[in-house]
Amino acid sequence: MPTVKLNPELQKIIDARHHDPFAVLGKHVEKNQEIVRVFLPKVKQVSVQPGNLTMLRIPHTDLFEWRGALGTIQGRYHLQWVDDHGKTHKTYDTYSFMPQLTDFELHLFNEGKHYNVYDFLGAHIRTVDGVPGVLFAVWAPNAERVSVVGEFNEWDGRQHLMRVRGSSGVWELFIPELQPNTLYKYEIRNRATGSIFLKSDPYGFGFELRPNTSSYVVAPSQHQWHDGKWLETRKTSDWQHAPLSIYEVHLASWQHLDSEGEFIGYRELAKRLVDYVKSLGFTHIELLPISEYPLDASWGYQVAGFFAPTSRFGSPDDFRYFVDYCHQHNVGVFLDWVPGHFPKDAHGLAWFDGTALYEYADPRQGEHRDWGTLIFNYGRYEVKEFLISNALFWMREFHIDGLRVDAVASMLYLDYSRNEGEWIPNKYGGNENLEAIDFMRELNSVTHAEFPGSLMMAEESTSWPQVTRPTWVGGLGFSMKWNMGWMHDTLLYMSKDPVYRPYHHDHLTFGMLYAFSENFILPFSHDEVVHGKKSLLDRMPGDGWQKFANLRLLYTYQWTYPGKKLLFMGGEFGQGREWDHADGLEWHLLEIDYHAGVQVLVKDLNQLYVNSPGLYRWEFDGRGFAWVDCHDAAQSIISYVRRTDKEELIVVLNFTPVPRYGYRIGVSQPGVYREVFNSDSGYYGGSNVGNFEVQTEAVSWMNHPHSTVLTLPPLAGIILRRIPADSEKVVTTDALIDSKTAAKGKATK
Repeated sequence: MPTVKLNPELQKIIDARHHDPFAVLGKHVEKNQEIVRVFLPKVKQVSVQPGNLTMLRIPHTDLFEWRGALGTIQGRYHLQWVDDHGKTHKTYDTYSFMPQLTDFELHLFNEGKHYNVYDFLGAHIRTVDGVPGVLFAVWAPNAERVSVVGEFNEWDGRQHLMRVRGSSGVWELFIPELQPNTLYKYEIRNRATGSIFLKSDPYGFGFELRPNTSSYVVAPSQHQWHDGKWLETRKTSDWQHAPLSIYEVHLASWQHLDSEGEFIGYRELAKRLVDYVKSLGFTHIELLPISEYPLDASWGYQVAGFFAPTSRFGSPDDFRYFVDYCHQHNVGVFLDWVPGHFPKDAHGLAWFDGTALYEYADPRQGEHRDWGTLIFNYGRYEVKEFLISNALFWMREFHIDGLRVDAVASMLYLDYSRNEGEWIPNKYGGNENLEAIDFMRELNSVTHAEFPGSLMMAEESTSWPQVTRPTWVGGLGFSMKWNMGWMHDTLLYMSKDPVYRPYHHDHLTFGMLYAFSENFILPFSHDEVVHGKKSLLDRMPGDGWQKFANLRLLYTYQWTYPGKKLLFMGGEFGQGREWDHADGLEWHLLEIDYHAGVQVLVKDLNQLYVNSPGLYRWEFDGRGFAWVDCHDAAQSIISYVRRTDKEELIVVLNFTPVPRYGYRIGVSQPGVYREVFNSDSGYYGGSNVGNFEVQTEAVSWMNHPHSTVLTLPPLAGIILRRIPADSEKVVTTDALIDSKTAAKGKATK
C-alpha cells in the first residue's frame, strides 16, 4: 500500500495513539462545511443516515469522510456500513456524544473524596439523549491511548478509542446501543514505552467464569429487596451485648457440586445454607471471599474483580437473592474482604497502565514475596478510594452486614515477613505503615457512618494496640478483632497428650490477661484446618473416643469463654480429614453417632449461648468473667464464672481423661445448682458421667463463703446454673438436661 502523508491528528487515529479521538472523529465544522469522519476497518462502504450520504474513503486508509453544506445533518445521525463479508450494520456514531462525566465528579475523585467511585467508573447502562448504550470509564493516567474492545468490534483496539478527561487520568466513552452481557476489556497503550496491555475492568461488575477473564456489562439490578425490617433493626442493634455466633463457609466446597457436576448456584445455596445454619443456631454466616478470583486454589484471597460476585455461582442479582433470603430468615451475612494485596495476573490490576498504578513501585514496599502478590499503594488517593468505595459497594449494593478484613497485620507493618534490608522505614524511621493505618481509620469511620450497625472485623495477629478502639482516641476503629493468640494457645494446648497438659496450663490462663483489651472474636477458622495442620478432630490426641471428647470439650471452652464465636464449616460435626477446597464436606460422617453427637453439641451450645445473657451480655467487659480456680494445673482443671448483673453460670472444664469425683468448688451463693450442660452427655456420644443437681454446703472454699462437691466427667466441660429460690424453671432444652438420650437420629444435615 503506498505511503500517504496525512494530517498528524489523522495519523494518530490510524496508529491508535490518540488521547482525544473526538477532536478528529464524529461531526465537525470546518471552513463552513459539515464534516463527518469515521474510522472503520474491514468495510467496503459507509454512509450517513438519514439521507444516505455516502462517505468517501481517505485513500489508503480506513478513515471515511463526508463533507457537505452546513445544516445538512440535523440531530442524531446513524452510520451505516457494509463489511467485507457483505453484512450491513447500522448504529449511532459513538463520537457524536458529549462527555458524560462531570468535572465535579472527577475533581472529587482526584482529591480522594469520592466514596462511590463505582457509580461512574466501570461499565454502566445509560440512556443519553434518548439513546440507550453503555458508558465506559477507567482510570489510567499514564496511558497514551485506551480503547474499549470486545466481540462488538472483534477485539480491535483501533476502534472505540476513549477520550481522556483532562489531567484526571480518567478515560471515558459512551458506546450507543451496546447491550447487557457484552464482553469487553480495555486495551491500554503506555505513553512512555508504547507497550500495549489488555486489561479487565477494575470496576467491572461481572466477569466470565474462569479461566476466561473478560468483564461483561451488567444490566441494572432487577432484584426487589424484602429485608427492610432486618436493615432497620441492624441500625440500632446493640451488637456488643448480643449473641453473635458465626458459621464460616467456603461456598464452592460446602456442598461441592450438584447432580450435573456444576457449582450449586447462589439461589439454591441460600435455601440449603439458611435451613442448615438456622437448625444449628448460628446467628451469622461469613463467606470466604466471593469477589471474582481466577484461581480456585486461592479460595478467593487473590481477587481479580473487586466489584463482582464470582460468576461460579450465578449473577450479581442471584447473590442479592442469597443475602436477601438470609436476612428474611434472620441470618446475617459477613464477607471476607481482601484489601491487603492482589495477584499479578496479566489481565488484572498489576502494572495496569504500564506503570505501578495500584501498587507501590518499589518491590520493598509493593510485593508480598510469601504470597506472590502485590500490595496496594495506600498513599494514593485514587487507590484508597478504590478500596473504600469497594467496601461501601458490598454494603450498599448487596446489603452485606459487615466485612472481615483479611491480613491486617501485613498492612500495618512495613517489615511484615521481610528480612533486614528488604523493607523501607517510614518517614520517622519506624516499621509502621502510616499510609495503611490512615487508610484503615478512614475505612472504618466511613463504613460505620454510612451503615450504622455494620461490623468491621480485623484478622490481626500481633499486639498492635487499640485495633477495636475508636479512631478519635487513636484506635484503628474496627468493631472486633480475631483473637489469634487465644486460638493459637488453645489449639497448642489441646494437641498435647493429657499427661503433658499440666506443664502447659498457662496456655489456658494467659489469655485472660488481655481478654478485655479489645473486642474479640474467638476463631477456629479455615486457616486452622489446611496446609497439613489436619482437621480439628484429627489434631486432638488419644484414641477415637478421646478425640471426640476433646473436640466436644474444645467447643464447650470456646462457647463459654468471653468473645464472639466463629467456627469453620465441617468443624460442627467433626470433619475427619483436612479441608479440601476442591471437594465437598464429608456429610456421610453424620451417619456415625460420634459425628452426629458433635453436631448436636454445637447446636445446643448455640442455643444455650443465645438464651443465656451471662454468656454474651458482657463478653467485652471484665465484669462478665471471674475465675473460680485457674491454678489446678496438676489435675488440668479450670473453672470460672460467666455472668451479668442478673445471671451467673459456673463453668468447670476437665482436660484429662480421668473422672474427678468429689471435686469441690467455691460458689458465691448458697442453694441448689443444676447442671444445664455436660459435653460428656450420651446425647453427644459421651460416657454420661456428671451431675443433675447439687446442693451447696457452708464450707468456705476458693475465697467463696459456700461450696459444692461435683463429679467431673472425663475430657469434658459442665455448666451449672443456680436454681432461684422461688423454684422458677430455667429456660433450656431437653438436650441440655437429659444426658441419657442417644445421639442417634438427632443430627441434622
